[in-house]
Amino acid sequence: MHKLLWEPSQERIESTNMYRFMNRVNEKFQKDFQEYPSLWEWSVNHLEDFWDTAWDFLDIQHSVPYEQVIQDKNKMPGAKFFTGARLNFAENLLRFRNDRTALVFRGEDSIRRSLTYNQLYHEVAQTAAALKSMGIQKGDRVVGFVPNMPESIIAMLATASLGAVWSSCSPDFGIKGVLDRFGQTRPRVLFTADGYFFKGKPLDSLERIAGIVKELPSIEKIVVIPYVKETPDISMLDKAVHYSDFKDPAAEEIRFEQVEFDHPLYIMYSSGTTGLPKCMVQSQGGVLLHQKKELVLHTDLKEEDTIFYFTTCGWMMWNWLTCSLSVGATLVLYDGNPFHPGPEALWKMAQDEKINVFGTSAGYIEALKNAGVRPKELFDLSALKSVLSTGSPLSDENFEFIYEHVKTDLQLASISGGSDLNGCFALGNPMGPVYTGELQCRGLGMKVFAYDETGTPVVGQQAELVCTAPFPSMPVCFWGDDDGSKYHSAYFDQFPGIWTHGDFIMVTERGGVIMFGRSDATLNPGGVRIGTAEIYRRLDAMEELEDSVVVGQSWNNDVRVILFVKMAQGFELTRYLENKIRADIRANASPRHVPAKIIACPDVPYTLNMKKVELAVKKMIEGKEVRNKDALKNPEALDFFGSIDELKS
Repeated sequence: MHKLLWEPSQERIESTNMYRFMNRVNEKFQKDFQEYPSLWEWSVNHLEDFWDTAWDFLDIQHSVPYEQVIQDKNKMPGAKFFTGARLNFAENLLRFRNDRTALVFRGEDSIRRSLTYNQLYHEVAQTAAALKSMGIQKGDRVVGFVPNMPESIIAMLATASLGAVWSSCSPDFGIKGVLDRFGQTRPRVLFTADGYFFKGKPLDSLERIAGIVKELPSIEKIVVIPYVKETPDISMLDKAVHYSDFKDPAAEEIRFEQVEFDHPLYIMYSSGTTGLPKCMVQSQGGVLLHQKKELVLHTDLKEEDTIFYFTTCGWMMWNWLTCSLSVGATLVLYDGNPFHPGPEALWKMAQDEKINVFGTSAGYIEALKNAGVRPKELFDLSALKSVLSTGSPLSDENFEFIYEHVKTDLQLASISGGSDLNGCFALGNPMGPVYTGELQCRGLGMKVFAYDETGTPVVGQQAELVCTAPFPSMPVCFWGDDDGSKYHSAYFDQFPGIWTHGDFIMVTERGGVIMFGRSDATLNPGGVRIGTAEIYRRLDAMEELEDSVVVGQSWNNDVRVILFVKMAQGFELTRYLENKIRADIRANASPRHVPAKIIACPDVPYTLNMKKVELAVKKMIEGKEVRNKDALKNPEALDFFGSIDELKS
């Protein structure tokens, strides 16, 4: 039973963008929608009407109007949105030329910088002019090996203004991890900072850049942004120039290249833990429309708001956050460790910057709870109206933690989607209630269902997350996938013509969504599919455990559940604790979830985007090769799982 934690007041409901949009639909189509579920039903069953109305409501800036909302609307992949339209993504994000604050940058070392919308426009103009003068044009690739700082957004917007394609990695990636990504797409220009800060220490990036560019002959220029040092030494880098020397100070205006709706904007990457990362090409119009829908309608973001998301430039939440500029809001960028100099650091920042929308990961919330931080007792969070959480399922206990120890009156929106679509399938509804463990709704225009193995939509049962109709931010293609076979096999093999995302979910009777983890990591004891998230939800509440990873091991023609636990400081794995864990899982999940073996491990492996790599652990315990350890944040953590005698019996 999921507990009701929060409901918006009628006054708050009527002040939301979602409420205004619902009324727009009611007026335009002679409807009488009063609540979200009926609006969602209409949106997915009248896709052309919905996206056409969203285009107008969200005020998408364009130079040539569209001829057709959806061409080949029953074809997936293959449907095309807003054919004939011409626009520019960067122009939409730089439409506000005023003295309101656009970006606030906060670094670990107490750096604080801000840029107004006018200043941001001029910085982008100077960078775009420099790129153009060296011949960068439509379709060329420009990449960033950059911290989450203003220059990263400036470089991306300058790239997009020319119709070129942007891609980025965060500076904690290793050389091979970067080459696995940028090496596939052959960029012409690379932006990098000289380094970054983590846990109070300055870390150098230029030595790795030297190793990277040796293997990237397509790079014509390296633009070095000062961060760790005021004037970094770039003498060891051929083709390198300081950022201040690269910009064209005479440039004042931007000539935004007008492109088709589906013209490439970003190349995004999968985690790459089972081979080379997929290179997903996403469109200018698709990303703009999809993300703006989520920000304005589902996040209720307004021009007067300040929004923050704890992210790096290697995670899609950076792209998502950046699109907030199209609303005219103020973006807070943070670079560094979120627990430096102490675990309360981000909440002090939330107070000082008067943040309205605070975004983070489920892992951060768990760590905050375990650290004993109680933000509402320490800081004035009166400006805060919503907290967003993604990256992994948020446990019931952590839902309750936010309301008990952060703020009572706020919308907690657990959201879920992926880099594949640069957005969400399920997310927040500012007009609706919040229940423990439950994502509030499926996104407008996203025809999402839970399909059982026969391809039948089910409610109240765990099943595959599918989307049965096209949406604007679907990848245009995969880079280098000339015949489309990799794209097709990634999403459309299991149910032809239907996007299968690889998540295991339950759609509730009230239309909410419960996440159970990746379906490719689903456990199958006795042939019954169960999600790993149900086990993690129980373990997250145990003070004795710092972290855990659960996998299924093939055993005696079946699958048995193996649980690895990283002990919290001061605790050890005893027979008593093992019994306690098993009893709790049996009582609160099911007997099938109970692990056959519980083994203490020194660490849990994560991707660079902080997602547990259950499949890599499963491969290790079964003696199979994990081919791309450079995609991991802590690859050494895998070594433990390679030869465990206890798993041989």
